[in-house]
Amino acid sequence: MTRPFAFDVAPWSIGVRGFDPSGLAHRESVFALSNGNIGWRGGLDEGDPCGIPGSYLNGVFEEHPMPYAEDGYGYPDVGQSAVNVPNGQVIRLLVDDEPFDIRTGVLQRHEQRLDLRGGTLHRDVEWTSVAGREVRVTSTRLVSLEHRAVAGVRYEVEAVDAPVVVTIQSEIVGDVPQPTSHPDPRVQQALDGALRGAGGFVLGSAATLVHRTRGSGLGIAVSMDHLVTASTATPPVVMTEASDDLARTSVRVRLAPGERVELVKLVGHAWSASLSVSALRDRAEAAVADALRGGWEALVAAQRARLDDYWGCADVEVEGDPRLQQAVRFALFHVFQAGARLELRSVPGKGLTGAGYEGHTFWDFEAFVLPVLTSTAPEAAAQALRWRHATLDRARERARTLGFAGAAFAWRTIDGRECSGYWPASTAALHLNADIAAAVLHHVRATGDVAFERDAGLEILVETARLWMSVGRRDADGGFHIDGVTGPDEYSALVDDNLFTNLMARLNLEGAAAAARRHPDVARALAVHDDEVGGWVAAAAAMHVPFDDERQVHSPSAGWTDLARWDFAATTAERYPLHDHFPYFDLYRKQVVKQADLVLALHFAHEAFTPREKARAFAYQEALTVRDSSLSAAAQAVIAAEVGQLELAADYLAEAATLDLDDLHENTDEGLHIASLAGLWTALAAGFGGMRESAVGVRFAPRLPPQLTRLAFGVRLHGRTLRVDIGPDATTYELGEGPPLRIGHFDDELVLRPGRQTARTPPLADPGPRPAQPDGRAPRPFETALRAEA
Repeated sequence: MTRPFAFDVAPWSIGVRGFDPSGLAHRESVFALSNGNIGWRGGLDEGDPCGIPGSYLNGVFEEHPMPYAEDGYGYPDVGQSAVNVPNGQVIRLLVDDEPFDIRTGVLQRHEQRLDLRGGTLHRDVEWTSVAGREVRVTSTRLVSLEHRAVAGVRYEVEAVDAPVVVTIQSEIVGDVPQPTSHPDPRVQQALDGALRGAGGFVLGSAATLVHRTRGSGLGIAVSMDHLVTASTATPPVVMTEASDDLARTSVRVRLAPGERVELVKLVGHAWSASLSVSALRDRAEAAVADALRGGWEALVAAQRARLDDYWGCADVEVEGDPRLQQAVRFALFHVFQAGARLELRSVPGKGLTGAGYEGHTFWDFEAFVLPVLTSTAPEAAAQALRWRHATLDRARERARTLGFAGAAFAWRTIDGRECSGYWPASTAALHLNADIAAAVLHHVRATGDVAFERDAGLEILVETARLWMSVGRRDADGGFHIDGVTGPDEYSALVDDNLFTNLMARLNLEGAAAAARRHPDVARALAVHDDEVGGWVAAAAAMHVPFDDERQVHSPSAGWTDLARWDFAATTAERYPLHDHFPYFDLYRKQVVKQADLVLALHFAHEAFTPREKARAFAYQEALTVRDSSLSAAAQAVIAAEVGQLELAADYLAEAATLDLDDLHENTDEGLHIASLAGLWTALAAGFGGMRESAVGVRFAPRLPPQLTRLAFGVRLHGRTLRVDIGPDATTYELGEGPPLRIGHFDDELVLRPGRQTARTPPLADPGPRPAQPDGRAPRPFETALRAEA
């Protein structure tokens, strides 16, 4: 597949020149800005033309009925969908009363550029109206990383060749069309009428709109205020008005050639399930006033400072392909801004770049995104984990509904309640609970955050351990089994002893026991007793791990390797993804893999396998994995690198790197794939860096593929930054300030001291033959994927 619209290649930005209406929604996702609380899609300032409008607040949703052909016990009664909040991005322009519209007149220049160091979206336009009046328009947009509730735009208009009267209309638009289109009219009706106005308010050049969602009852306030300057002798005329669904500040001024008018617009946001209209208004207006006191330049400087701090550890340097370097920084930028100011929220599957997946959070956040945040921005990771802890009561209630002990977290949710209507791929996917527990364990080991472990982490571990004890069963020989579950691969469902689930549950049980012993006072408060801890340890030791003795390979679940293989030779390219062309009943009965869950187990539970077992399991699944999931390529890159298939790993790396920039799955219109973007860092750090973390510490096994000449990345460990610099022949480790750090380099143990570089070479490796993929499903070669032309 080729790129829908070519972005230029630069090390610290993503830009596009010219304007093509095709692929507009895709570019809006790529250029989206967020801070984890506010999300603005990267649409044009004037709001038209527009692909998919998007202005989001993390946690704001509307409830709707869940349509079922046949109802059943335990099915969720109510669904949740993210909705557009009133849009404060819009700035319209009239030139001598002619609307500025890039589809009319003559567009001499149009450029948009996302600055990955500055955290801003810049736009530069030169346009001549139908009447022949030429103007230059520049804008810079940001969603503040410093002020959690604030976003803003600096908008400037310059007359070029003749005097013009310009009118700038800065707006908050309350009746934005909702992004979700649902085939059930009952659901769509609820979403279409999601917001009802609760008042429009004006104070000088400021205005505020307050709305409330009809079903979920959430109150939302969006406020704006402005700073207006002009190089004209006569000052601009400024007027503000507001109704329930529209607030507008109009700035009118006459410009001679070369004269400019500048508008700085700051937009504040607040939402709550309980606050009154006046309280919501006060919060949004206070956020704007606070940001206005510092002014635009202070906002921009704070944005850059926050990102400088982040990039000081998180930056990954890749030498060998400029587009890969750009893609890696693009991915890390979006992962960071998705989580920067969560403050007891989670990251939806699309972040706040679009309303895809209805704005829901899934297991892939804890499995893919949280490890990256823990390693690069641990404060953000802690906030997301504390959000999961805050939903424990709902998880306990869900477990009781299902007849289990402990806590069963929601498979897909916004506020902690389950809102998936397809239970074989949601309720049955209990591995989510172990994924959350694994994220807790990794966070504590990487950060040393004992306070978090005591007041949040241990309770999560305890309640998920209790879940596994009530779900599992013992066989006649004492083996511990988990039946009737669905693993990460969505082309298999309701299987016994899913290998990924069993191994993750084992880690969960072992981790809960160890944490309870570290904090016996907290464990007692949670009614944990010694016999219970002993039961967790015994169940973990007895956990069944499926293995096919005949084929000498681990099986993804009990009996899976005996199923008929999918007929890949008879499946043409246009019939992928398979779930769009074949019934799940057929997929569930065959050996075919959407996302490589056994491969995930080789990574997440890496201590459970020998090197030979990893190589055989990887080769076996490669022949069956079609990668209809955005989560698969990064995981395959990690294990391909570990087993020595470095060129194959590079091919998968390139696929992960271009998935959103090239819109490989043709759904980036709905938002970026945040977990896949996070997976790109993992493919580099855990793949070619060979980084593995466990209870005994962190180790590295670095090797580069021939496509790369250098890879350098940083990791935060217990408040310190470790830089790993990998070349073709040797790797250098350098530790920042703090006490010495003990790490592993392949089978060697190193003690790193601050300010000293330690270099080591890799041992020789013999990878064996390259594994084959299903017919037509091999990844594009590295060079082809990164040099695709529009």
